Amino acid sequence: MTATTSNDLQQPGSTIRQVKMKLSPQSRFAVPQSDGYSVYSALLNVVSTINADVGATVHDSPLGALRCSGLRGVFAESDRAHHKTLIPDREYVLSLGIVHADDMEIFQALLKGLVIEGEIIELSHGKLRVTEFESMNTTHDELLAEASNHDDPQLQMQFRTATCIEEVEDVTTMFPHRGAVFSSLLSKWNRSAPAELEFDLSQKEIQANVIEKPDTTSYQTHSVLVNRVQTESNGTQNLFNQGFSGECVYAFKQASEAITNAITTLAMFAEYSGVGSNVARGCGDISVEVDN
Repeated sequence: MTATTSNDLQQPGSTIRQVKMKLSPQSRFAVPQSDGYSVYSALLNVVSTINADVGATVHDSPLGALRCSGLRGVFAESDRAHHKTLIPDREYVLSLGIVHADDMEIFQALLKGLVIEGEIIELSHGKLRVTEFESMNTTHDELLAEASNHDDPQLQMQFRTATCIEEVEDVTTMFPHRGAVFSSLLSKWNRSAPAELEFDLSQKEIQANVIEKPDTTSYQTHSVLVNRVQTESNGTQNLFNQGFSGECVYAFKQASEAITNAITTLAMFAEYSGVGSNVARGCGDISVEVDN
């Protein structure tokens, strides 16, 4: 078991954070194809066991205090419909993002529960042992400064899990359109950044200054399980979101330096916050490369 952290002595609320874990199954067992919901529930249980108040904060946060990628790795087929099988001799990667004023408390609850006391994530049909736990953090200021160092950047974004962006009620974007993607990120940024670092940027300005170049060979659409709710008859109803995944490059078209820096900052912020809705339940997990 290894655990590494970076700059974890900063004051609570001053950071945004990523956590990367490697997990090993203790047995061969099945998980849903959309495993983000069940993994998030298990993590929330860990946090709540360590600190009930912090668990309630994560659960109730409208911002999405904890971004959860779901499990990434090699799976076997399952004889259960809509399931896949974890293999004991394989390792699986789970990445988290924490964009919340209580980021330190959330991080410490995860560290204590998974590394110091337990090292176990318990799902419905089996357990995962944490073999590696890494953390890195930054601030909104530092992301903005980093973005300004790039000259005429191109933003390569890989939407690794179903990205579900609801533009109007019950209508979900099924394509990595620049307006939808960066408006979602803008909302997350402005709700988490200090007031003096908020961006005054309209969707019209985003669409006029950014071009999307999707990789059509990687583009897919999805319907993913994001929640289960109890019905009036005491049954259970599965709730699904629709979304897309794939790779897309975003470039700038005669954009001002201010707009270029703002959009580049939002792209880098995506690795912490995720894009769209239900990022705690495995949706909107993004990796980003900025090329000059």
